[in-house]
Amino acid sequence: MPKQRPEPIDIDEQEERPSKSQLKREMHALQALGETLIAMKPAERARFPLSDDMLRAIEETSRIRSHEGRRRHMQYVGKLIRKEDLTAIQGVFDAIEQEKEQRDHAFHRLEKWRDRLVDEGDDAVDLFMADYPNADRQALRQLVRNARKEREQGKPPTSSRKLFKHLRDTLAL
Repeated sequence: MPKQRPEPIDIDEQEERPSKSQLKREMHALQALGETLIAMKPAERARFPLSDDMLRAIEETSRIRSHEGRRRHMQYVGKLIRKEDLTAIQGVFDAIEQEKEQRDHAFHRLEKWRDRLVDEGDDAVDLFMADYPNADRQALRQLVRNARKEREQGKPPTSSRKLFKHLRDTLAL
């Protein structure tokens, strides 16, 4: 009986199949996603659409102490993540990132107001009160005066921090 030769692999078929290195990179990315989920607080993790098996694996991670056992468990978590809805998980990550950016933007706005209030004094207080009429004008003016006095004397910015905190509380951020 003559030897049968394997059929030649079609070049198009070979290009469609990912390389072994690509598969490893994807596996490591999924493990990193699992580690990110494990590092989150339970309240944050509750926002994600995770299966019961995945949640059990995440909870089990805290009980594993040995390095090798944890490494193998992370491989298992990576395997479980393949079965999860990755687009929904990415959507939650995007929403969290967007909330963080909005919060950062709001804090930068507050910092600019604080600096403007300290630099300009009562004129800036009037402008701030026009934008935010619910603010306590007397407390705001007192904090601005104290912050200006500290700056002039070269003292640490304690009142400036209190002013920022007051602005944050006023705007409920």
